[in-house]
Amino acid sequence: MKFIILKENLKQGLSMVAHLTSKNINLPILNNVLIKAKKEGVDLISTNLEISINHFLRAKVEKEGDFTVDSKIINEYVSLLPEDKIEINLVNEDLNIKCQNYKTKIKGQASSDFPVLPKIERNGCYFLDINEFKTALSSVIFSVSTNENRIELSGVLFSFKNEKLTLVGTDSYRLSEKTINFKSSNIMDDRSVIVPARTVQEIIRILNNFKSEEQLEGNNSLEVCLTENQISFSFASTQIISRLIIGNYPDYQQIIPQKEATKLIINKNSFVRAIKTSGLFSKTGINDVGLIIKKNKTVLTASSSQTGENEIELDVDFKGEENDIFFNYKYFLEGLNNINSDKVILKIVNNNTPCILKADEEDDFLYLVMPIKQ
Repeated sequence: MKFIILKENLKQGLSMVAHLTSKNINLPILNNVLIKAKKEGVDLISTNLEISINHFLRAKVEKEGDFTVDSKIINEYVSLLPEDKIEINLVNEDLNIKCQNYKTKIKGQASSDFPVLPKIERNGCYFLDINEFKTALSSVIFSVSTNENRIELSGVLFSFKNEKLTLVGTDSYRLSEKTINFKSSNIMDDRSVIVPARTVQEIIRILNNFKSEEQLEGNNSLEVCLTENQISFSFASTQIISRLIIGNYPDYQQIIPQKEATKLIINKNSFVRAIKTSGLFSKTGINDVGLIIKKNKTVLTASSSQTGENEIELDVDFKGEENDIFFNYKYFLEGLNNINSDKVILKIVNNNTPCILKADEEDDFLYLVMPIKQ
């Protein structure tokens, strides 16, 4: 194996794949990145057996071949090299790397020991706008449960139906739902799958590494393909393949209130500032802030024996009944941060029923929060 590549390209490629590897005592080769040189260029591949990432790089390949090396070592070493061409040559069991006056040998392991990665047939796939998809993932991932006692809640629900992809994340205390459009290569049946949170986080991380349209090669489309227990995401020069979570996602539609007792329309920025201020006086660990709604005024209130108490009167458009709820202010802020609108709608039934936050202008994001019972 021998090839020449620009330092900038190799550095970015390694940053894509090296993050996935981790110290694995039982299978040490999973700490390595697989480097595969072929006529068209170079593939960098990593896997933790749950997720695999393949990133293709343009390079001048003089001799085809493949080899694996410790991902942390090569990633950190390449990042320190001068901004120039890098020559990589496999000699026996050493990866020889040369760049200007820098020369090194990195010990590695034969690629024959590297796990065989799954292949997903690309017959009937879904196509999404990359920027919309990245925003949608960020809008739901924070709501996903970190407790794996209920494995189905430790992932994001992907529901493909009527050219709409609905993404849902919940930990049973709050729920985020975001809807975007998709196109398909042919007529597709409705399909719902659960994608692990770790996979979603990797996709967001990698998409954030593409800084410009130029790096996406003018193609702003992302392809999603499914099998019975695997899902792949392909865009530009990168493919991510992940196992799916096998299980039944809760029928969350049943808990969305169809009617509200109280409806408020509030300036988002003012609401965020008031919640942050009140949060300073909430009880540690409970993060409770009260919303007291009367005919003549609406106030946010919080009190703690340690910090004191606070009350802020809000300017709102009010419809319905007088009401009051207590909520986790951090949950509210996370929902508000994912609403792109000057004004937000808050719908309340009572202090025992989820309340709804959504944009005043758009209908593609829904956020539910369970109140704190007093």
